[in-house]
Amino acid sequence: MNHSSSKSGAKLKAISLFSGAMGLDIGLESTGEFEVLACVEKVPSFCATIRANQTAGRLHKDLKVFEGDISEIDPAEVLAACNLKPGQLDILVGGPPCQAFSTAGRRQSTQDPRGTLLWQFLRFVDYMQPKFFLMENVRGLLSAALRHREISKRPNKGGTPFTPEEEPGSVVRLFAEDLQKLSSRYHMDCFEVNAVNYGAPQLRERALFIGNRYNAQVDFPNPTHGNPQTGQEPQTGLFEENDSAKLLPWSTLGDAIGHLKDVGETIMDFSPRKKSFLALVPPGSNWRSLPVEVQKESMGKAWHAKGGRSGWWRRLSFDLPCPTLVTMPNHASTSLCHPTEVRALSLKEYALIQEFPENWIFCGSPSDQYAQVGNAVPVRLGKIAGEVIARELNSLRARRWKPYAIEPDSYRIIYVQSHVRTRQWYKGGRTFVWEDGSNNEHASYDAPQTIRKISGLR
Repeated sequence: MNHSSSKSGAKLKAISLFSGAMGLDIGLESTGEFEVLACVEKVPSFCATIRANQTAGRLHKDLKVFEGDISEIDPAEVLAACNLKPGQLDILVGGPPCQAFSTAGRRQSTQDPRGTLLWQFLRFVDYMQPKFFLMENVRGLLSAALRHREISKRPNKGGTPFTPEEEPGSVVRLFAEDLQKLSSRYHMDCFEVNAVNYGAPQLRERALFIGNRYNAQVDFPNPTHGNPQTGQEPQTGLFEENDSAKLLPWSTLGDAIGHLKDVGETIMDFSPRKKSFLALVPPGSNWRSLPVEVQKESMGKAWHAKGGRSGWWRRLSFDLPCPTLVTMPNHASTSLCHPTEVRALSLKEYALIQEFPENWIFCGSPSDQYAQVGNAVPVRLGKIAGEVIARELNSLRARRWKPYAIEPDSYRIIYVQSHVRTRQWYKGGRTFVWEDGSNNEHASYDAPQTIRKISGLR
């Protein structure tokens, strides 16, 4: 992505918050429609990554990098640095850190101070008044509550009824209420999507919030890729040219990294103890292939859990999409072990799975670098969302930015087949090993029944 000959005047203007390693921004700019003028990022090593790629000519030479806590950064200063006034910015984008809402760990919702970063994003929207905004987050945000109650004390376990703050979805409802109160009125559509359905070589569920101040009701395309084993047909819908075409097969881990001769020097590898267990697991399997006594020894209390254990001692498959990348590949319970070698995925492999350019530079310690890639928005999703929003912005520009006369009835949440299951691990006392190069029909799930479902938010 070389910017030496960019015609900046013709590009749609973007500003990025919580920019990280710039995955979302690379996706936007890859459409050819956008130019990122400024970015805001708190972590010094992440900022070093941005500056290193800017120096290398992979980001615009005039990109303004604001390093610091977003709560201490004035949106007026950021906008002025881009020679823009409120209302002139085409799009504000960002993915507020999402650990507080992730279903992968203990959910603390807004009792965790990171939850308030959603409202920092809103503060920038309020001042900058962008034509559109794109906010990306974990899908778990949609069901997150403002106040977390322990599972054992919930109503279905005999506890008292939820308060409004404890109701699932109360975080997004409050965010939507506060969005309504801004000086400029915004409509918002939220899409539950999975990157793998659009050609990314990774299963990654995300929520994309797209807002605009023109009463435009935005739509997101139906999946373009699917499980080749199910023969899944696309549902008729948004873009007519896709309606009669068969889905392309999912991109796989092999597609992403199978060509690599040099996997790079940065590998946050497993300990010798962990490798001793993984060496007993065949490619395409997990802890289920270990002798029962070894399962118990290696997993401890987790062996007695009822669910959520498929990641234990997991060895990946070249013929399937990669599971969701985490910030550390060498945890026993979420292991991302190479299919044919007893090692964790390297940083270079991580970056290719997220579809960063092969020459993208990452700075900081190995853990910093893995965190940048693991937390990034898949470049593919940034590109698809960018194409959707550029289409809307170009249509509005053609009508001289005149808002649509009819305001949509409500904010919408649109489920677009975000929940994807690729394979069986265990059923009826039988362990399934996914063997690359085989048909593996015994381990494959049926095609999904629901492609698209729309519900109102207010």
